Amino acid sequence: MGLSERRACLIVGADRTMVRYRCRRPPDTELRGRLRELANERRRFGYRRLFILLRREGEPSGINRIHRLYREEGLAVRKRRARRKAIGVRVPILLEARPNARWSLDFVYDQFANGRRFRVLNIVDDVTKGCLGAIPDTSISGRRVARELTTIVARRGKPGSIVSDNGTEFTCNAMLAWYKETGIDWHFIAPGKPIQNAFVESFNGRMRDELLNETLFFDLDDARSKVAKWIADYNGERPHSSLKYLTPAAYAATFTATGDRLRNPDQLRRSPVAPPAPLGVQNPETLTAVG
Repeated sequence: MGLSERRACLIVGADRTMVRYRCRRPPDTELRGRLRELANERRRFGYRRLFILLRREGEPSGINRIHRLYREEGLAVRKRRARRKAIGVRVPILLEARPNARWSLDFVYDQFANGRRFRVLNIVDDVTKGCLGAIPDTSISGRRVARELTTIVARRGKPGSIVSDNGTEFTCNAMLAWYKETGIDWHFIAPGKPIQNAFVESFNGRMRDELLNETLFFDLDDARSKVAKWIADYNGERPHSSLKYLTPAAYAATFTATGDRLRNPDQLRRSPVAPPAPLGVQNPETLTAVG
């Protein structure tokens, strides 16, 4: 409008230094490139887990800087569906903080490229969040479940208890005879209440989001290979948010042979139960064990 800079800034009340400011922030070309590479490799990871992976590689940048670059690069993860809102008071599930305190079992389903369906039996340690077994097959009977559990028990020892739904694979005569023979306490959740088996349901969601929805399976051998590779990465490389972004293997290593937590200030604080109560639960009367 033919005004000088001084006059225009005086009219709008702007500081001349603000008008003349030029950003001196470095382009961060290498960091942006590495961030894009990790985001392409881990398409369902958000900026927090990508920050943990970069920190492992020696990147000194803070999480706020990584978040800014993450947004500027347009790497935000698309949500597949709206999260259901919980109704009522959430009651935490109390567990003794030691490995093998309780295992959870459930099935997750998918299909091959030719349309044939298959299922995966997932076995999860509720305390360490580690996957003890993921067995893909087109058909898994109760006898097969018993054989797989026998193999895992021989490798890791007997769990304090096992939780599952009321599927026929878990309520058949072969399974009834198995846990009667082994003396393991088996708990069946109430029908239509998957929240009572929340640990393995959460694991199934991660597997669905990061593996099954992102991968094309051609046959059973291909599915077994890809599932085994993902489980190894889940247990040994993937940061777990409920474990303060430790991996399940690293968290399990904080326990001694007797099940006690190591007193290491760099690890999680020692707690008599796992996991801690959700935010908002303060009434001691609500701290009742479920199952």
